[in-house]
Amino acid sequence: MGADAPGLSPATISRLKQDWEQDYQNWTRRDLSGKRYAYVWADGIYSTVRMDDRLCLLVIIGSDETGRKELLALSDGYRESEASWTEVLTDLKQRGLKGAPKLAVGDGALGFWKAVTQCWPDTDQQRCWVHKIANVMEKLPKAMQPKVKEALHNIWQAETREKAYKAFDNCIERFSPKYPKAMECLAKDKDSMLAFYDYPAENWQHIRTTNPVESVFATVRLRTAKTKNCGSRMTTLTMAFKLMEVAQKKWFRLRGYKLLADVMQGVKFVNGVKQNGDRKQVAA
Repeated sequence: MGADAPGLSPATISRLKQDWEQDYQNWTRRDLSGKRYAYVWADGIYSTVRMDDRLCLLVIIGSDETGRKELLALSDGYRESEASWTEVLTDLKQRGLKGAPKLAVGDGALGFWKAVTQCWPDTDQQRCWVHKIANVMEKLPKAMQPKVKEALHNIWQAETREKAYKAFDNCIERFSPKYPKAMECLAKDKDSMLAFYDYPAENWQHIRTTNPVESVFATVRLRTAKTKNCGSRMTTLTMAFKLMEVAQKKWFRLRGYKLLADVMQGVKFVNGVKQNGDRKQVAA
């Protein structure tokens, strides 16, 4: 908190809160013109700070063409509705973010994907594998979960899209007779689950899941769990912002970040391999 917070008296804390709220307000109005992002990760995080008014924090983290991640948006919304996400994306565009990201990564929340289709129609969509596996597991008896999880692992760890499709079909054929609901949950997002094959293989570990959001928000969840029933909407937003602002200083670049310039320029990748006309490299 710095040298200006000795003793942490109630008056000091009150003053700090006012300063932090102003920091958050300034951050939400910052100019984004000239910014470009290759990937964005989005998630809706529910806060239990106010039990009588559950707050849904809408979070977007972006990675620019140098591989550096930054907190792009942090707002509150009505659940994860299309209207709430559309408001967030529209605000980014109004503050100067003209170019749409190449790939958006998120869970199965339909509100976010409808908003992306409307605001960023050219952006590819990648469903989070961690969320998808959890959704499938919920529809299975515990005794079967290890076998199905292994089959799902064979899909997203396949070296090529063709092998992934084969593993996908084998999984559905194998388990559909006994567990149709679980396999229906898997099959409905088949194409968007495998969008990562059109991007550099070095980036796959980053873009198959929403882990950049989930891992950072572990700190926020830890703090909100300790402050139940004592925070307003603005206090919760400010606290989350300041915690993520501090965490952001320690974020590492994406693995394979040198290839992001090619991604931004629209260079084609097939099964994670750059297509530049060199037949020997493509064959390799």
